[in-house]
Amino acid sequence: MMDVSLMDRMLPAPVNGGFRMDGWWVWCGSVIRGEDGRYHMFASRWPDWLPMHPGWLLRSEIVRAVSDTPEGPYLYAETVLPARGAEYWDGRSTHNPHIIRHGGKYFLYYMGSTHPFAEAKPGEEIGLDDCRAIAARANKRVGLAVSDSVLGPWERMDSPILPVRPGKFDSYLTSNPAPCVREDGSVLLIYKARKYEGHAYGNMTLGAAMADGPEGPYRVIREEPLFPPDVHVEDPFIWRTDNGYAMIAKDMEGHLCGEKHGGILALSDNGTDWRLADAPKAYSREILWDDGRKRVMGSFERPFLLFQDGRPTHLFAATADGPGGFRHARQTWNMVIPLSADPPGGL
Repeated sequence: MMDVSLMDRMLPAPVNGGFRMDGWWVWCGSVIRGEDGRYHMFASRWPDWLPMHPGWLLRSEIVRAVSDTPEGPYLYAETVLPARGAEYWDGRSTHNPHIIRHGGKYFLYYMGSTHPFAEAKPGEEIGLDDCRAIAARANKRVGLAVSDSVLGPWERMDSPILPVRPGKFDSYLTSNPAPCVREDGSVLLIYKARKYEGHAYGNMTLGAAMADGPEGPYRVIREEPLFPPDVHVEDPFIWRTDNGYAMIAKDMEGHLCGEKHGGILALSDNGTDWRLADAPKAYSREILWDDGRKRVMGSFERPFLLFQDGRPTHLFAATADGPGGFRHARQTWNMVIPLSADPPGGL
């Protein structure tokens, strides 16, 4: 496998493609072709009377939207994982969906959270220091829902599949699940973690877990984060290659790919030992649209590759307008970039 940047494969992004909803913040697009031949996007949404950040911690829900083509536009079909009460570990927020199909079943990985306080109401001032946001962040865990059909119904696991582990790098939270089914049916699961540091939390890190099949149980297979603490990335997406595994992820500081919140490409022979590719930049926030304009997006996050017939055909990302940063976004949506056929050497 050659270290080929996704940027070399990107075609103009359709202005009217992807998925957006009036009155809602939209994020986290994960797409699969269903048994009906249509394309189903599992996405996060929360009402736009909440601040974009940290509103998702309090009221995000996972929805399904549908299109006849990968590019969209996708239309809302149903809420898949709604709020179900503070007493459930995922009762107040579901987020970070990642959909896969294996063995005739659909597996929806996600982040769930809860908090014990009253629901937020329109007009309230809500910031990161709100008790609800603090509790919800500390309660973030990776979970799983299973269905025989992309249309549901979905059965949620009773407990998180990746609980926190006291004294470890994932003692504070787990989120951002990135599963990859291996040839033998086992699952490699990369996830984001934070560690308790006193009463606060440390930097974002990535961990690796494994299970014999998608339904688990999952066990952490590396007792140290995948990258050193100064490698600050999140939103991983991984896939199998001829030589092992590849990962794209968001470069939080821009120290790795040269662009803050641009994308990095990392490679691994075994799924646990990762290194940056020789050409580490995978994508940019500067997007060419099919109306001929180039725009530097305020956000370009949660990258997801749609594979068809064994090759990546579309890159999806959560995006926002504005100059950059969650607090400056006026609208968000899930966009899509078609990819050209494999260049020499493949991806």
